[in-house]
Amino acid sequence: MWKPNQPAGGSSSTPEPVRPATPAAPGYTGATPAASGAAGAVPAGEQATIGKSLVVKGEVSGSESLYIDGKVEGAINLPGNRVTVGRNGQVAANIMAREVVVLGKVRGNVHASDRVDIRSEGSLTGDVIAARISIEDGAFFKGGIDIRKPGAEAKPGTPGAAAAAEPIPATES
Repeated sequence: MWKPNQPAGGSSSTPEPVRPATPAAPGYTGATPAASGAAGAVPAGEQATIGKSLVVKGEVSGSESLYIDGKVEGAINLPGNRVTVGRNGQVAANIMAREVVVLGKVRGNVHASDRVDIRSEGSLTGDVIAARISIEDGAFFKGGIDIRKPGAEAKPGTPGAAAAAEPIPATES
């Protein structure tokens, strides 16, 4: 049967139907991935995963959220998305994203337009620039924190601006 909202010629060009979001997606619950499952830590939508046995050296950029359970060395640039470093994740990179959740190890500067969340089992060594930050009891953090209002950009003379631009050399730990 022909429907006026569909193009004539069949359903081969119709887009995939919109999938409903999971109940936990509309608001941030603060629940740990152990309690909600690893998939519950990431909002509905597209998400890429770097598994436990994968090692990525270089720049990672794109337009979807990323879950890292392996090793990444270099730079991660996902400005409108979430980067989650899983329990097994080891990152030696500067991270630029909307939201960063750390359950594993991160060595590098983090620039988040919204929030940085370091969970109790997480470790972050490097400077943080974000609108909001959360560090749970038991988490490890060593570095500086620069809280910026959403939309504020780093000024060329500030220490945070220079630190965010410098790459972090990869070393074995």
